[in-house]
Amino acid sequence: MALLTGILPPSRETWETACALFTWGFPAITAFQWLVDFYPQGKTSIESRFNISGRWGWVTMEAVGFMTLGYIMSTLPKELGLESLPWGNWVMTGCFVMHYIYRAIIAPIFLNPSMSPMSPIVWILAALFQLLNGISIGGWLAGYGPTTDGDWAGRYWAMEIGLIVWAWGLLGNIFHDDDLREIRRSADRKQRAEAEKLGKPVEGVDKVYMLPKNGLFKYVLFAHYFCEWIEWAGFWMIGGWGCGPARTFLVNEIATMLPRALQGKRWYEKKFGKDKLNRVGKYSIRTYALQARLWQL
Repeated sequence: MALLTGILPPSRETWETACALFTWGFPAITAFQWLVDFYPQGKTSIESRFNISGRWGWVTMEAVGFMTLGYIMSTLPKELGLESLPWGNWVMTGCFVMHYIYRAIIAPIFLNPSMSPMSPIVWILAALFQLLNGISIGGWLAGYGPTTDGDWAGRYWAMEIGLIVWAWGLLGNIFHDDDLREIRRSADRKQRAEAEKLGKPVEGVDKVYMLPKNGLFKYVLFAHYFCEWIEWAGFWMIGGWGCGPARTFLVNEIATMLPRALQGKRWYEKKFGKDKLNRVGKYSIRTYALQARLWQL
């Protein structure tokens, strides 16, 4: 049963319109990030009565993508008279859903010690990103792209390489995410030990930030972003270079995350100083966490 006739699941016209908007419209929206450092989320969040919980805001905005894709995969083939879809379509679906189960459910609810609040503006734009992406990729996989196993024939080696690249990108993303979490876990352990010793309440670690130094953080300040780009480059390889929705997804990820990374670099320079930023990698996070004082915004 269609949630919105002609929209969810999308008609071919709706799908093509969504693809066009996501291809050309979203990079234009993100262009303002190159001009200003205003980004009210995470380390650059601001105090506002309109703020949304960082944890639940992240869950609800990130879940839009894989829920949209899953719904389209379960309904559109029937509307198009397709009895089944090729196994390659389901491989890509599995990759997409697996990533977002981690990013939208497991990480914010079960793994992240804390998350800074976000502005409703960020939530709306991120949810829109996920909706357009879910329609774009979901429509391609559910009937507007390959519909037979023959459409995947002759590409198996490229799919295998793409799947390996995707998997290493996901593992790298998880590893570096956890390295960032360890900063706050370490700070939380230190706070609790001091609170127990001095008999005072635990202050909380919502605004504790230190310079990450393990893994690729020795070379790239936003290594988790870099690994996610690798992951979605592998996803594009699985679908083939002609898979427009996967290509657009990767381009839009970079379009919105690269200026965010440069903003973050300037934030780190302002908070810790360029000299300390240039020494990233000389010490492990755990060693530094035992020596450094807690940095509070």
